[in-house]
Amino acid sequence: MKPILLIAPLTLLAACSPRTQVEPAVTPSDAWCRPAAAGARAVGCYVTLQSAAEDRLVGAESPTGQRVEIHTMTMDGGVMRMRQLEDGLPLPAGETTVLKPGADHLMLIGPTAALDEGGEVTLTLNFEKAPQAIVTAEIRSAPHGMDH
Repeated sequence: MKPILLIAPLTLLAACSPRTQVEPAVTPSDAWCRPAAAGARAVGCYVTLQSAAEDRLVGAESPTGQRVEIHTMTMDGGVMRMRQLEDGLPLPAGETTVLKPGADHLMLIGPTAALDEGGEVTLTLNFEKAPQAIVTAEIRSAPHGMDH
């Protein structure tokens, strides 16, 4: 009976010790924006986000535009509609979220200059938990079949 009494406190200690938690981290990749002529009102930008823990993209900024909004596209009665996600975009733990044409994306509002193919746009991505991520988005045309 004594060996059981020795094991019980160790089991209780192990059960009460803090669990290892995954640090909130989001890894962005393949960031790009569409080309746009000077005076364009808005332009779509896209990025792939890999989140290690449950998080949310809550905003973005760019010195190349007046503001950046998070948008989604949905079909409504055969008509594609775009709307801003004011509460941000959920990023499930361990999953890859792809912002792409015709789906969730970033909208660079009021570009301050022409966005010429081959150029770059700096985007700062803000998350609910993870640290900010600064990405350089290449300006390029949408791959074939991804226009919207």
